[in-house]
Amino acid sequence: MAIQTSKLSDPAVRAFVTAVNAHDRDGFLHLLTPDATMADDGADRDLAEWIDNEIFSSHGHMDVAAESDGGRALIAQYRNDTWGEMRTAWRFTVTPDGHISRFETGQA
Repeated sequence: MAIQTSKLSDPAVRAFVTAVNAHDRDGFLHLLTPDATMADDGADRDLAEWIDNEIFSSHGHMDVAAESDGGRALIAQYRNDTWGEMRTAWRFTVTPDGHISRFETGQA
């Protein structure tokens, strides 16, 4: 059973999921620090290229199944037009001012 996005514990992570699901690229980018980084399946990736390919040009969508670590770790069903649907794990590093400086994802 999915957790409603509005019920996610961490405000930055909640906004991240909301932006992904709304295909709100500007809102998504506003959440990140200027030097934000990310990794996919343990390998650092080019952030701008990855979000374009895996989220925005491929209609990415997250249905969160579970959260831990105060809402900064998620298990989600993630789907996009490229890969279909898969169970994924997400971990977020959030700055004191509420921006995401790093996120990591991969198959769960």
